[in-house]
Amino acid sequence: MKVYTEAVHFTADQKLIEFIEKKLGKLDTFFDRIIEARVNLKLENSGQVKDKIAEVRISVPGDILIAKHTDKTFEASIDKITDVLKRQLVKYKERMRETI
Repeated sequence: MKVYTEAVHFTADQKLIEFIEKKLGKLDTFFDRIIEARVNLKLENSGQVKDKIAEVRISVPGDILIAKHTDKTFEASIDKITDVLKRQLVKYKERMRETI
C-alpha cells in the first residue's frame, strides 16, 4: 500500500511520517487489497489550544473509507484512526464476501 501524507500549513518531520506509514501499514493484515492511503494533517487554531486534526482516506476496490480524528498530538489521532479503519475494513471485507 502506498501512503501519501500531506501537511497543511506546516512541515511534518520524518519521524511523524514514518510513524504514520508504520501504523497504516498494519492495516494490510485486515484487508490485503488496499490500493492507497491519503493522510491530511492540519493544525486547528481554536483559542489558545492548538489541536491536531488527522484525516485518512483509504482506497479499496470500489470504495473509499474515511476516518477523521482530533487530538492533542498527531500520533494519538493516528492511533484512534487506525482503530476506526480496522473496523471499517472488517465490515467492508464482510460485505465483499456477501456479494460473492
